[in-house]
Amino acid sequence: MEVLHSKILGEGQPLLILHGFLGMSDNWKSLGNQYAQNNFQVHLIDQRNHGKSFHSDDFDYGFMSSDVIQYMDHHQIERAHFIGHSMGGKTVMQLAVTNPDRISKLLVADIAPKYYPPHHQYIIDALGKLDLDSISSRKEADTVLSQYLPEFGIRQFLLKNLFWEEPGKLGFRFNFDVLKDKMDEIGENINSNEKYDGPTLFLRGDRSEYILPNDFSEIKKHFPNSEIETVSNAGHWLHAENPKQFSEKSLRFLNS
Repeated sequence: MEVLHSKILGEGQPLLILHGFLGMSDNWKSLGNQYAQNNFQVHLIDQRNHGKSFHSDDFDYGFMSSDVIQYMDHHQIERAHFIGHSMGGKTVMQLAVTNPDRISKLLVADIAPKYYPPHHQYIIDALGKLDLDSISSRKEADTVLSQYLPEFGIRQFLLKNLFWEEPGKLGFRFNFDVLKDKMDEIGENINSNEKYDGPTLFLRGDRSEYILPNDFSEIKKHFPNSEIETVSNAGHWLHAENPKQFSEKSLRFLNS
């Protein structure tokens, strides 16, 4: 069985960070370095079908949370703190309700324990327009994508995944063929009666609609020992849009 790819920074209490859909561990490098300077051993993890981790046709939160347990066993980590953003937040919530003894503290970034209907289709459609056999540079790829995705930040985020499979041939690090067919799984919820009693912090972006006030009761039902805080001047990518406040709020929680 293959073990998830990661980058490990610093020494101290283990802190495992899981990125969102179409992301990778690299998205968390600068915050990861900050946590490492605050006495955490930071594990920036690529989830399956993302980054440098293995590709598989099996893709749901059951598989993804099992991957993390296997990763912990491989690295001989008994318990850890967790940060999960978006899809990564769903993975760590699933992990918490099934393996609560492996978690010290849980931080969920801008996602609630509810079903989200597929809403990334426009991104998948845009990526599908890229003919990587004929594109020879990231700049060229950006030009094509800009016709369908006007938001510069989203294009930059996606183009981070381009790499040279071989000289002259670009490829995506994520497993595009599987992910485009698994949009329903990405929106899936944890089971209705599952809960985790450990200390949990939900951070939401003030400009994001992923966690709304009417989600608070559902959050408390599954995570009775949770706090919900808001990061100002931030949308769904709150850790990138306001890293200073994200860092302050997360470190206060992890060190409390």
